[in-house]
Amino acid sequence: MTEKADKLDRGFCLWFTGLSGSGKSTLTGLVAPELRRRGRKVEILDGDEVRTNLSKGLGFSKEDRDTNIRRIGWVAHLLVRNGVVVISAAISPYRSVRDENRTLIGDFVEVYTQCSIPILAERDVKGLYKKALAGEIKNFTGVSDPYEAPESPEVLVDSGVEKAADSAQKILRTLERMGYARPS
Repeated sequence: MTEKADKLDRGFCLWFTGLSGSGKSTLTGLVAPELRRRGRKVEILDGDEVRTNLSKGLGFSKEDRDTNIRRIGWVAHLLVRNGVVVISAAISPYRSVRDENRTLIGDFVEVYTQCSIPILAERDVKGLYKKALAGEIKNFTGVSDPYEAPESPEVLVDSGVEKAADSAQKILRTLERMGYARPS
């Protein structure tokens, strides 16, 4: 059995990272059904849902954010080792914790959904970026709290420039090239 064929039988984690509103959930909604159509078992670990159900009570300190991302990584690890494709869509602002999860999970594909703050603020229907930029919201990732962009993600998408469908195709082509997805 070739390495690529072996990967088609293994689980892996597709880890989306990027600022709030950068398109992580949108891309998850495009990529997950396509992977299912191609015969993969897929579970989604959305950052907001995990925070509500698995990390309730955590705040937004660095320690609490790290704990939240480690919890997502642990659940992803358990699912991946059982042959499931896990898609994590969480800001995951700190590189070191993402790297811990990469090591723990092993089969890990990082997707950086890049987008500039001005474009994110323009898109933001809740006005959170405007409030954060005005100092009304403290500890807002990318504004008053750090976001450490990946240094070498497997996939880089720029949601301020690319259409979501094009970004999803870029991700799927990368997964095909890496041997994690059958060609369509």
